[in-house]
Amino acid sequence: MWSKARGLAEQTPPERNRWVDFLRAVSIMAVVVGHWLMAGLYVNAAGELQRGDLLLVSDWAHWLTWGFQVMPVFFLVGGYSNSVSWQLTIGKAAPGQSGVYRDWLANRVQRLITPTFPVLLLWAALAVVLTQAGLPREQIRMATEAALIPVWFLAVYLLVTAFTPLAYRAWKRFGWLSVAVFVPAAMLTDWLTFTAGVPFVNFTNFLWVFLGVHQLGFAWRDGRFDNRLFALAWFAVGLAVLIRITVYGFYPVSMVSAPDGFSNSLPPTLALFALGMVQSGLVLALEPLGRRMLDNVRIWTATVLMNGMIMTIYLWHLTAFVLVMTVTWLAFGGAGLDAVPGTGAWWVSRPLWIGIYVLALLPMIAIFARHERSFGPIRGGRTVPRLRAVLGVLAICAGLGATAGLTIASPDSVSGIRWWVVALPLVGAALMGFGPVYRPRNRPGAREVA
Repeated sequence: MWSKARGLAEQTPPERNRWVDFLRAVSIMAVVVGHWLMAGLYVNAAGELQRGDLLLVSDWAHWLTWGFQVMPVFFLVGGYSNSVSWQLTIGKAAPGQSGVYRDWLANRVQRLITPTFPVLLLWAALAVVLTQAGLPREQIRMATEAALIPVWFLAVYLLVTAFTPLAYRAWKRFGWLSVAVFVPAAMLTDWLTFTAGVPFVNFTNFLWVFLGVHQLGFAWRDGRFDNRLFALAWFAVGLAVLIRITVYGFYPVSMVSAPDGFSNSLPPTLALFALGMVQSGLVLALEPLGRRMLDNVRIWTATVLMNGMIMTIYLWHLTAFVLVMTVTWLAFGGAGLDAVPGTGAWWVSRPLWIGIYVLALLPMIAIFARHERSFGPIRGGRTVPRLRAVLGVLAICAGLGATAGLTIASPDSVSGIRWWVVALPLVGAALMGFGPVYRPRNRPGAREVA
C-alpha cells in the first residue's frame, strides 16, 4: 500500500492543494483519538465494569475538545473539495446535458456510503446473533450504540453536500453574505431552543452551522484567505467570540458534551459555529507552512495513504475499541481496566491502550479499506431521475441519523434489531441506482477529484 501511495504521490499535479488532503486526514484522526480518550470503561472496587466518561470526571479536559472536536475542519475541507468537484463537473458537461447534478451527487454519496455498508450490516448481524444467544439487550444496545455513533456525521455531511450547487451559486452571487446569513439562523435556533422552549427546532442547526462552515470552504478556494493577516484576524475574532459565549456566557466550554447533558455538537450550537471560525482561521493561517511541509515526498505519501483509508479508520475505530474492551473483560477478567478515567494512572496507561486499539483496527483496515476504492477509476453504469436521487439521499441520511440517535438494537423485537433503521440506507442506495458499489456514467475526460 505504501508503494502504491508513493506512486500516486509522485504523480500529484502541481496545482493540487495538498493542505486540503492533509487537513482531511488530520481532522479524522483527531476525532478517532478523541473518541478513544473520552470513552473510558473501567472496573470498580466491586469488580463491575463501569462506563466512564473523561469529560464527566475532569473539568479541565473540556478544553481539550476545542482541539479534538474538529468536525468543522472537515466541513471546511468539504466545501473546498466539493466546489472543485462541482466546478469541474459543470465545466466538462455539454450544453443542455441532463443528469449532471444527479451523477455528481451519486458519485459523492457513493464515496461515503459504500464503506459504511459493511460496518452497518456486520453490527446488525451481531445484534441478531447476540440477541438469540440470550445476551442482555442493554449490553447489546450499548455495544451497537458505541460502535455506530460515527455515522451521525455522514448523515449531516451528505445532506450538506447535496446543497452544494445551490450553496456555491449563492457564494458566487452574494459572497460573504452567503456565509453571514447562517450566523443569525444559528442564533435564532438557539434562542427558540433554550429560551422559547420550542422542541426539535435545534436539529435545524445541523444545517445552519455546518452549511456556514462549508461556505467558508468556497471562500478559501476563491482566495479570500490568502492574506494571512486576514486569516489570523478571523481566528482572533472567532476566539474572542467563543470565549465570550462559553467562559463568560451561556454555553459550556466542552464542544462535545457536559455533565448536565448540554451538548454543543449534538445538535450543534452557536458555540460550535464559533469554534469553526477559530479552527478555520488557524488552519488557513498555517497553510503556507503546511504546503511547504507537504513538499516532502514521505509526508505527502503518508497523507495520500491515510486519505485512501480514512473512512475505514473513522467507521471502524469504535468497533476496534468495543472488540478490545470485550476481549479484555471476557478473556482476561478486566485486567488493566482498574484505573479510573482522569486519574494519573489512567493517563499514564493511555499510550499503551491506544496502541492496542490501533493493533485491533489494522485487520479491519486490511479487510474493509478496499471499499473506499480510492486508488481506482470510476467506470460506467446507469443513472436515475433527479427526484429519485434526492429521495435516495434523504433516505440514507434518515437511516444513518436513526442509527446514531436510536441505535439499530431493539429492546423488544424478536430479532433484536430495528429492521427499518438498517433498511433505510440500503433503500436509499437502491433509489440512487447503486448497491455496495455505484458506477456512474463515464463521460469523456471525467475523473475523480478532491
